[in-house]
Amino acid sequence: MTEHRTPPGFAARPADPERWVRAPEKPATTNRFTARLTIDVTPALRGRLKVAAFQRGITVADMLRALLAREFPDTSGDVP
Repeated sequence: MTEHRTPPGFAARPADPERWVRAPEKPATTNRFTARLTIDVTPALRGRLKVAAFQRGITVADMLRALLAREFPDTSGDVP
């Protein structure tokens, strides 16, 4: 008989989330994003986000990246 194997899911959770979150970042040699952020939004807000992104001609992900970059700028050069 053949064994039934289940392929890994597209967005399968890591086996050890703490280790995955605390893993050192790899040097950015390309314009790739190395982490995924999950947020809970209401269906109504999700719809508004999609409409706003469509009207601006960008994806929701790109719009949220710009929002987060604007609200939380890189402060590595700031002096306390």
